[in-house]
Amino acid sequence: MAMIGGLAVVLAACGGTTPQAITVNNAEASRMGISVTGMGEVTGAPDTVQVDLGVSILGATVDEATTGAAQRADALIAALTSNGVASEDITTTEYSIYPEYDYSGNEHRLLGYRVNNTVRAKIRDVQTTGAVLDSATSAGGDETRISGLRFSIEDNAELVTAARQAAWDDAFAKATELADLSGQTLGPATSISETVSNPPVPIPYATDDAAGAERALTPIEPGSSAVTITLEVEFSFES
Repeated sequence: MAMIGGLAVVLAACGGTTPQAITVNNAEASRMGISVTGMGEVTGAPDTVQVDLGVSILGATVDEATTGAAQRADALIAALTSNGVASEDITTTEYSIYPEYDYSGNEHRLLGYRVNNTVRAKIRDVQTTGAVLDSATSAGGDETRISGLRFSIEDNAELVTAARQAAWDDAFAKATELADLSGQTLGPATSISETVSNPPVPIPYATDDAAGAERALTPIEPGSSAVTITLEVEFSFES
């Protein structure tokens, strides 16, 4: 909404988009100026992928289940490290033990004890993702579970700089146009507030067994990730 000569004006693009608020203070205001929002978005290829994977073992006893889970999890982790995943990039995110029952009859029957052991691995060579997961699921066997992949850009300094420039250009163009429309001369920026958004790209990768994981491996495409910067800028008017 623009305040020009004491009148409120709402500017909205076609297509039913949400109106963008742009405020111009008239000469009677205590501080003459204009507030605008500029946005810039730049995309790039992800350089990192995080994956949650582990094993889920059912055993007749707690000892049997924990022993089996430990063996499978050790093999899975060894497969990750042998394929270039650094030990410091592997973190345990879940370890649980609980009884599992069959409720299909009139009385529930104890089936055994379920042990889940899940780690989060960061793969820094994105092109090897398929091979890394193939090796890990092979090592974990039918008890392997994979919950998802999340691609992201970890080294995004250049993208942030480019998005910031685009956001500034957007804000400055809007402020200049509104100043011209109101018969004012745009002065320097007096306040700048920045918001950076770099959300990871989720890639569904759920499976109940190792065979399902193998089918999902071809292909695994990282696509692109976006860095978005929003600038809230206040400009003064030249007197």
